[in-house]
Amino acid sequence: MPLNYLKTAMLLALLTGIFLVLGALVGGKTGLVFAFFIALAMNAFSLWKSDSVVLHMFNAHEVTDATAPELVGIVRDLARQADLPMPRVYVMNNPQPNAFATGRSPSHAAVCASTGLLDALNAQEVAGVMAHELAHIKNRDTLTMAVAATIGGAVSMFAQYMQFGMLFGGNRDGDRGGLGIIGTLAAVIVAPLAAGLVQMAISRSREYQADRMGAMVCGNPIWLASALRKIDRSARQIPNEEAEAVPAAAHMFIINPLNGHGVDNLFSTHPNVENRIAALEALAREMSVSGGSMDQQMPSRSSSAPGEVWIGGRNYTKPPSPWG
Repeated sequence: MPLNYLKTAMLLALLTGIFLVLGALVGGKTGLVFAFFIALAMNAFSLWKSDSVVLHMFNAHEVTDATAPELVGIVRDLARQADLPMPRVYVMNNPQPNAFATGRSPSHAAVCASTGLLDALNAQEVAGVMAHELAHIKNRDTLTMAVAATIGGAVSMFAQYMQFGMLFGGNRDGDRGGLGIIGTLAAVIVAPLAAGLVQMAISRSREYQADRMGAMVCGNPIWLASALRKIDRSARQIPNEEAEAVPAAAHMFIINPLNGHGVDNLFSTHPNVENRIAALEALAREMSVSGGSMDQQMPSRSSSAPGEVWIGGRNYTKPPSPWG
């Protein structure tokens, strides 16, 4: 999709501009030149390796048919229905139910689910969530989202570094005097806000689009609606320590991992969950479907007993659901 590639280029330019302004405010012409070369390196790295960086951020490990046959099988069936190459499948050991997708293209993509999500949801709901993530891959959203996480995180880290230096007497530039202090203050305050606003802008509308496409891929919008309701409720109560450490990546998740409070306003990384659920329920009425059975849409499996899912060699007991 050329439009999404254009958006990615614009995002890179905007976040690079923020980084250059930070360099100029803090170090003048020298800082500008230094920031320019750092930005070039960051752009190249984020375009090529942003997926690996994001997966490493959340300590995700790859699973296969041998270690997680049911989850991998679900993703494979959905990818086939979405006419996508089979993505790599990852699991992150995190009690908060959540998921994300990453990768620079459909042929270099990965989906990741938390152990909390696999514990909390039934097979139909897991299928709805994975279909949503595959929709991000099909729409080429994952490149932009991963780039935003990588560069946005770098901008935030730079601002935190400057704040740390200012607090401990750094940035004492006799030639610039008070201007250096003002520049550092501006960097500390404006940079995280600007990077966050960019991330919010790319996240909100894309979630609605991925919800709709994902619901059509799995064949039943109610599965995803039910999953969103459960994930949102649990995310309010279960902290995600990895996400708290890297807030610039919060927009990648299907539900805000920082606090779970989705509010439709300027400062939200995700649309309001109830609005998303309402849109999915309306789509279900259009498609004339209800909760249904997963067997209606996806091939049945017999690799594990009913109600059991094997993840990383461990048996995760679930409520009765048509996994096997």
